[in-house]
Amino acid sequence: MASTLSVLTRNRNFRNLFMAQLVVFGADWFVMVPLLVLLPKLTGSGVWGALVLAVDTGIVALLLPYTGTIADRFDRRKIMMVANVAALAGVLLLLGVRGADTAWLAMLGIGVVAVAKAFYSPAAQAAVPNVLDSEELAAGNAVAGSAWGTMTIVGASLGGVLTAVAGPYVCFWIGGTALVAAAGLTTLIRRPLQAPQQQGGAAPRTWTAIREALGYIGHRPRVLALVTVKSAVGLGNGVLTVFPLLAGVYAVGPVGAGLLFAVRGAGALVGPILMRRVLTNRAWLLPGLALSMSAYGLAYLGASVAPWFPLVLVLVFVAHFAGGSNWVMSNFALQVEVPDRLRGRVFATDMMLATLAISVSQLVVAGVVDVVDERVVLAGCGLVTLVYAIGWRIATRRLSLVTPAAGSAQNAVRQTTGRP
Repeated sequence: MASTLSVLTRNRNFRNLFMAQLVVFGADWFVMVPLLVLLPKLTGSGVWGALVLAVDTGIVALLLPYTGTIADRFDRRKIMMVANVAALAGVLLLLGVRGADTAWLAMLGIGVVAVAKAFYSPAAQAAVPNVLDSEELAAGNAVAGSAWGTMTIVGASLGGVLTAVAGPYVCFWIGGTALVAAAGLTTLIRRPLQAPQQQGGAAPRTWTAIREALGYIGHRPRVLALVTVKSAVGLGNGVLTVFPLLAGVYAVGPVGAGLLFAVRGAGALVGPILMRRVLTNRAWLLPGLALSMSAYGLAYLGASVAPWFPLVLVLVFVAHFAGGSNWVMSNFALQVEVPDRLRGRVFATDMMLATLAISVSQLVVAGVVDVVDERVVLAGCGLVTLVYAIGWRIATRRLSLVTPAAGSAQNAVRQTTGRP
């Protein structure tokens, strides 16, 4: 772990990018958890929380094909900073959510935040290899993959506690302030965030750029396998909707809801760091991805029958240890496989498929959350992920990632740094 984290001390540009992502992810959860606790209290229904989550992921999924092309053509640093300011505007709208008649403002505010995230995420993910040297790529991806989990722990747990102590609106103000800080951190990144020939100029025609990326994916089975792997966890993501309701079942209140989101983040934090050895052993990547998906599903099946809240927390941790490992392993493999000029669009496609799966899961849960027991929802989501994992592994059983795509990641690093 020490050797993995040392990339933060050696590489100032990567450290600034990582810190900016930490703050953005922390702000996201510092806003979302209090909002998910607030809405059932104001409306008397779990549907609004499910709809907010679906809006969040659905808008991101719809916009990613376009925003991926933007990340491949324009200054990724500027994209990230403008996205932070736009997200701030969305968070400020949440301050108007004061009763059942203003619950729609939650969907509007989160919708604005989702638009900002749709621009921010592909730019930030595509930029990671450009601030890393080739020998730092595995360690940097392990650290970058832990950012989301780190701040889910901080944002979700503190958000739950502060909601109970000071109310959700204080959390909204803190989340907005954090977004301003993230924009400031991004200005400190000095290394170019894309290869020189990708900077400036007019954006390509959207559909032409999308067709190019889809054609690239469709003709490369390994890339196709990697961009479909996150959908397994995505289809099980409807479990998040019932976290606040599950806390009520166990009589642990907002603090318990915060703990559920926090242990989810803890798993997503620890998984990528401990999976670094798998990242550097390409023979294990595809089997490891299948195992991670299966473990996620089995853990939530176990959580659905767990009689004690501490055991539920342990199983949620295990599920998202597996889910976080799944995410960072597939990201690392894609960064090795895909050249810089296509990386933003391929990552956008990857994220689009994952977020569409999440949206479908959350909309289905929204339709049943008020009439189906929370434990049945957990079991259903876990089973869907497990079945997908088995089908994906059968479909990819003859593929191997032992030999990396010729020159893809290495060429991206050479283009960015000018090293032979």
